[in-house]
Amino acid sequence: MTKTNTASSSISSALVSLSWKENVLQLLDQTLLPETVLYLDLSRINEVWEAISQMKVRGAPAIGIAAAFGVYLGVRDHEAVKEDDSENKRELDKQVNEAADYLATSRPTAVNLFWALDRIRARAAKDADDPQTTYEAMKANILQEAKLIQQEDEETCRLIGEHALTLMQDGMGVLTHCNAGGLATARYGTALAPFYLAKDQGMNIKVFADETRPVLQGARLTAFELQQAGIDVTLICDNMAGYVMSKGMVQAVIVGTDRVAANGDVANKIGTYSVAVLAKAHGIPFYVACPLSTIDLNTPTGEQIPIEERDEQEITAAFGKRTAPEGIQVFNPAFDVTSHEYVTAIITEKGIVRPSYLENLPKLFD
Repeated sequence: MTKTNTASSSISSALVSLSWKENVLQLLDQTLLPETVLYLDLSRINEVWEAISQMKVRGAPAIGIAAAFGVYLGVRDHEAVKEDDSENKRELDKQVNEAADYLATSRPTAVNLFWALDRIRARAAKDADDPQTTYEAMKANILQEAKLIQQEDEETCRLIGEHALTLMQDGMGVLTHCNAGGLATARYGTALAPFYLAKDQGMNIKVFADETRPVLQGARLTAFELQQAGIDVTLICDNMAGYVMSKGMVQAVIVGTDRVAANGDVANKIGTYSVAVLAKAHGIPFYVACPLSTIDLNTPTGEQIPIEERDEQEITAAFGKRTAPEGIQVFNPAFDVTSHEYVTAIITEKGIVRPSYLENLPKLFD
């Protein structure tokens, strides 16, 4: 792994979460933002696993994209050693599945990770069974599929933004939690996409960004990228959300999600559930923006979504300074689940879905 410090780079470059360049995965280390803009050149699968696990790359779509490229890095150096090309392809398919199994252990909650890995598995399996596809072509197609996942995500995010913007008006205040912007996706983001499009169209939407304890993705990432883009953004502490709602400063809430269950329950960064309850209490619509790949119809309700628990030091000694007594017991879930009853609408690339989610979410896949 090599490091490229681009602290003096342009705004547009700083907002690229990851890209494939010169046969390596170039990835923005988001744990260092906003003070340092540092790109890592990842050339091995274990480096991608570490980047996902340590949240150097984060956000469900970006995690999935990184994992797809990670599979390719895991098999790139695999060599054909059998005389029979079909045997070489079967061996490569086996290596693809082993690489995907390994990357699947990096983080448990974001369904895009498993969706992207399954898509790479399917591509490899198809090529392994196709007598017209050579071993070298099969390997090249794995990389091409990862690139395609990234390209599709960029277009998906733009469409989500266009649909979400129809729910907003010039001059309104919108609150968001965590980071579901360009740093979490290929480009634009999901929940933040309408803010970028609004600015392009001359609309002024005032964004309130929760700091998002304990890792401060709202403060370090959302506030950073929106400020850099010239979007009107105000940073608030998580426990101020109810106050700004009560003062009429917020007319809508929009967040991303790491997994949507079949009934419309959504898992998102810890604190989202509290925001949803507050929004309902104040009569404010609560919107969830996500690509179809985040909707998991195989998970009936939020009760079945695995919730990642992270290191206690994120709470007791975040960013190198201890703020809690030694030996204190800590509970640090990274996500919570917001019941579908609090979700006004789910915004996807195919349009806006409203309750009943059990009935309407499956229609997106027809």
